[in-house]
Amino acid sequence: MMVWFLLIGTLLALFAAGLLYISFRAAHFPVVQKLARGKRGPARLICLVFFAAVTALLWIAWNMMNAVVCLIHLVLFWLICDLVAWLLAKLRKGVARPGRAGAVALVLCVLWLAGGWVADHHVWVKEYAFSSEKVDRSIRLVQITDAHVGATFDGEGFGRHMQTVNELHPDLVLITGDFVDDDTSRADMLRACDALGQLQAPGGVFFVYGNHDKGYYSESRRGWTQAELRDALGQNGVVILEDQAVNVGDSLCVAGRKDRSEEQRGADRLTAAELMSAVDRDRYIVLLDHQPHDFDAEAAAEADLVLCGHTHGGQFIPINHVGEWIGENDLFYGHQRRGDTEFIVSSGISNWTFRFKTGCWSEIVCITLEPAT
Repeated sequence: MMVWFLLIGTLLALFAAGLLYISFRAAHFPVVQKLARGKRGPARLICLVFFAAVTALLWIAWNMMNAVVCLIHLVLFWLICDLVAWLLAKLRKGVARPGRAGAVALVLCVLWLAGGWVADHHVWVKEYAFSSEKVDRSIRLVQITDAHVGATFDGEGFGRHMQTVNELHPDLVLITGDFVDDDTSRADMLRACDALGQLQAPGGVFFVYGNHDKGYYSESRRGWTQAELRDALGQNGVVILEDQAVNVGDSLCVAGRKDRSEEQRGADRLTAAELMSAVDRDRYIVLLDHQPHDFDAEAAAEADLVLCGHTHGGQFIPINHVGEWIGENDLFYGHQRRGDTEFIVSSGISNWTFRFKTGCWSEIVCITLEPAT
């Protein structure tokens, strides 16, 4: 948790420095020069007030983190455009015009974040295919993760995405955590659970908790309890796995781990080896673990397929790999094979507090298992 506090503190420091930077650079715009009557100090003050006001409006409309993200993106684009303008001026033996560089930066930033908005709010289907001697027929698994209901869609919106899942004709649906968020309303939680009850998956719907499902804050903040979530899921036929494994059909076993956040709260969870100790190894073992943080142990425990979420695809370029660099995640997105174990980390069908994804997109994962030939 300390790592994330440091990261947030760094973002806020960059935010303050960036606000000053773009205010000083925008002071060169002709319209600002005209308003300030050519005086540097008033021009910078006008720009500082303007960008602070825009940031405040974004903060009110969305939240602090989205306002910070928008401004930091603008600063990065502005720095790049200033650098390019300076290099071109050097090559031409002329003088760079900061006003032009700033105008280009504004346009590029808007286009970039618009693409990030689409990537976050539109949900694609990502397909994988694996083969195994442990299965004797084609089996289709669909993974849903990180819905954070109420973030980019409400309970009704989640229901529409479940219609897409049904169109994939899954044999099993596997939910790998952060189904709800700390701010999900009771009405949205119940509607989303009802939508899970409409899934057409003959093998069942299986669920493991993520770090947000049980809430970082008090239950009174959400207006409903963990027990209500558990009951609503159970009433809609969802099987909750907390360090448990169940056999499905003739050839599958689905195992679900408690989330790593349980350990951070001072609770216990089984190791991968302990969870897998009683599992029939002749079955194809699908292990659900919200956070991609224990790959070596899960490969050593001989899971065939491990499904994770949590990372939201790394969120943004260029910080996608930060979780890997600081040891929080073994993989930020996609597929990796370790030993005989396949690992998939999905970017999820929604997002946490952010309204943008760059370098990734929201997705439903569809996995086809085929008999080995």
